[in-house]
Amino acid sequence: MSKGERKAEYFNRLEGYLETYSSIFIVDVDNVSSNQMHQIRKAIRSCGDVLMGKNTMVRRALRILAPKNPNFEKILPLVKGNVGFVFTNADLLTVRDIILDNRVRAPARAGAIAPVDVFVPPGNTGMEPGQTSFFQALSIPTKISRGTIEITSEVHLVKASEKVGASEAALLNKLNISPFTYGMTVREVYQNGSVFHPSVLDITDADLIKCLSESIAEIASLSLAISFPTVAAVPHLLINGFKDLLSISVATDYTFKASEAIKELLDNPEAMAAAMAAASSSAATSSAPAAGAAAAAKEESEAEESDDDMGFGLFD
Repeated sequence: MSKGERKAEYFNRLEGYLETYSSIFIVDVDNVSSNQMHQIRKAIRSCGDVLMGKNTMVRRALRILAPKNPNFEKILPLVKGNVGFVFTNADLLTVRDIILDNRVRAPARAGAIAPVDVFVPPGNTGMEPGQTSFFQALSIPTKISRGTIEITSEVHLVKASEKVGASEAALLNKLNISPFTYGMTVREVYQNGSVFHPSVLDITDADLIKCLSESIAEIASLSLAISFPTVAAVPHLLINGFKDLLSISVATDYTFKASEAIKELLDNPEAMAAAMAAASSSAATSSAPAAGAAAAAKEESEAEESDDDMGFGLFD
């Protein structure tokens, strides 16, 4: 197959994916091996497709297809660096988890950018005392124990986002520490013309309900403070109005159906006392099982503590 034929085939494949799938994960594929890429393709095959290619070819294809769907222009700024594309119509959170689960542990390489902080734990290294100077050069506290070098305290060897030095990489390899994991990482997500950060996928229904409730409460508070009626403030306005009417009814001879029971209790203190006693009794009854359970738990705990003494006092 000629170079031109390969480009045409790639273009047709990309066009087919863009027409078939509504969602695209733009993924970073730095440090992803060919075998690992094969495993990722295999895992995603049931819910989507993975497409790799030269950025120039991808951008050219998107510009050609943009007249059919102007939303494709939103993907163009994301096509930079070592990126790939995961096309899907499945649940985005599920596909994102599949992408991130396929990671492999790898040793530190000199010159590589550390994705995370690397700490060297204390303990015996099994290395001979002649290599003490190697640890001293890295400012790692050590001592000789049973003829081997022992690290006495934890050391922050490499900081995240910094290059791994040759000495640091050599030490980690000597200690058989593989501190990094590599795999696809999701940069951005495209769905039906919208581009957003993958952290949006972690927002749950509970988070949305909480934000909505807080916003409604703020609107209601502002509405009541400036005496401007809104849908959020109407329930509060109605309750406050009812309280005012009830206060007027109690202070005057005017009576309406909702205030009759209140006025009867105020006119008959004995009935009010009986109602309050009944309410207190009901509350005590409902709390009795909980109190009994707490007491039983306390007795059981004391019994266990007594058993732990094995029948002996502190000074026996």
